[in-house]
Formats: sequence, C-alpha cells, structure tokens
Amino acid sequence: QVQLVESGGGLVQPGGSLRLSCAASRNGFEIGAMAWFRQAPGKEREFVAARRWNGGAIYYADSVKGRFSIARESGSYTISLQMNSLKSEDTAVYYCASGRPITSTITTIRGYTSWGQGTQVTVSS
Repeated sequence: QVQLVESGGGLVQPGGSLRLSCAASRNGFEIGAMAWFRQAPGKEREFVAARRWNGGAIYYADSVKGRFSIARESGSYTISLQMNSLKSEDTAVYYCASGRPITSTITTIRGYTSWGQGTQVTVSS
C-alpha cells in the first residue's frame, strides 16, 4: 500500500491562499492517479481534484474550478493543491488519496485505495 503524507494546512482569511502538498512512497506500487478530497464537519467526504499520473488528465469539482489547481512535482511522487480565493465554505479536513481508478471512479472515494491522515484548512476572519 502507498503511504501518503500531507502538509500545508492552516488558518487563512477569506480571499487568501494556501498550498497543500502530498508526498507518496511507492513501495513498488504503481500510482494511476492522485487526488484531493475534503470533509467538513457533519458532511460526507467530497471530491476536490484529481490528476492522472501518466498522461496528466486533470479533474476538478465544480465548486473549486478556477480557484484551485492540482499539480505534480516533477521527479517525485508529490502532488500539490494550490488554493486561491478561499471561502469559508472551503473549511474542511483535506485528504490526499492515491489509487488506480478508472474514468468512472476517478472523482469518487471508491476509486482510491490509499489515504493520508488529513490536514485541516480553516478559512475564517
């Protein structure tokens, strides 16, 4: 199983920016895609963004399009999530995930087999 370690969460004012990172250890397991999900208090975990490792296809939730950007850092199994124009409704625990999802599951929880421990993002004045 792939080990995932997230970093970069914190407290930011509305309209501000944060950058999350997720480092993966391959352990000989080929990564098909990596993604970010989030879970706000009292709500279900929801998809935020995903990127296929080879080919580079990228997917975003409608709620973050134009504000968030997922990227792969060359030469390493690390992805980042640049979050701009943050809103209070972006407050959640953000989770990194990896797996080998097919197209129909790449934006769903069941598409991923490895998860990070989560990092808190709080948007508040």
